[in-house]
Amino acid sequence: MSTATIPATADRRILDLVQIQRAVNIWRMKGDRIVFTNGCFDILHRGHVEYLQEAAALGDRLIIGVNSDASVRRLGKATDRPFNDQDSRAKVLAGLRLVDAVVIFEQDTPLELIQTIGPDVLVKGGDWTEDKIVGAEIVKARGGEVRSLKLVDGFSTTALVEKIRKG
Repeated sequence: MSTATIPATADRRILDLVQIQRAVNIWRMKGDRIVFTNGCFDILHRGHVEYLQEAAALGDRLIIGVNSDASVRRLGKATDRPFNDQDSRAKVLAGLRLVDAVVIFEQDTPLELIQTIGPDVLVKGGDWTEDKIVGAEIVKARGGEVRSLKLVDGFSTTALVEKIRKG
């Protein structure tokens, strides 16, 4: 049988808005604690992995919202960003064992996605204060928790890109 006809496990973890809503409903019926984070995840590195490990440890299911290519460009990053297209970034994240679902979002912020999912825990990196985390008030109003996790010193996409460009 051709491998082209067998869906990869990672691909089954990349969901649209309707699919993630269904998955979350099932997980909630099982009593699972839902953790959500979001970002560009353009070049996955150790800092991302440690951050995602810590986020996953806060609950039973980890959902990642990934900025679409267009939304990354609107964030004002370098004109050549993202380096990896949205489908590639989603596939890499979905391939991590600790990730339960990945959803690509087109909007400038993940607010609609957060409203749809209603996570128990909303997580961002330590460079985000709670008052700047999109959706924090929604999660807290539902009795959820908002966490800003410590960044791993020396590991950032911006620093990595700068290092590559300088040679």
